[in-house]
Amino acid sequence: MEPYEEGGFAFRSAVVGGRVPQEYVRAVEAGCRDALAEGPLGGHPVTGLRVTLTDGATHVKDSSDTAFRTAGRLGLREALRACAMVLLEPVVEVTVTVPEDAVGGVLGDLAARRGRVTGSVTRAGAAVVTATVPLAELFGYATRLRSRTQGRGTFTARPTGYAPAPVATPVR
Repeated sequence: MEPYEEGGFAFRSAVVGGRVPQEYVRAVEAGCRDALAEGPLGGHPVTGLRVTLTDGATHVKDSSDTAFRTAGRLGLREALRACAMVLLEPVVEVTVTVPEDAVGGVLGDLAARRGRVTGSVTRAGAAVVTATVPLAELFGYATRLRSRTQGRGTFTARPTGYAPAPVATPVR
């Protein structure tokens, strides 16, 4: 098991000599996918992982797809519990357009929402602020922005990826 920078999940078999038939290799992969769908951190899915099956053995009486799938699921669950995992949260890029006289309050509000301002320009009496903000912090933002700007502020948001969640973030 190792990090997979491209995100998602990658599985490969390095078993040599046919010690594990291909049908059972596929069952181990399915078991790993089962384990990743409900990870050890609050049951959230796990992503960014590459798993390599290095060896195995079959037994005439006890080997089955179900047995190998279960082995893959339980083995990966155990490995995940033993490693240093990081809980990630979705992050969005927001572009906020407000009257110039409201920009200070908007910057403060974004900072209070764990936002990181990445740019700010002023044109024709309006300020355009861009920032990255955890998605969880944006709930209620439209109402707050309208209130802060007397209905003259607007914003757009687009997903940009994931970032480590603070340790104090509750696992739901």
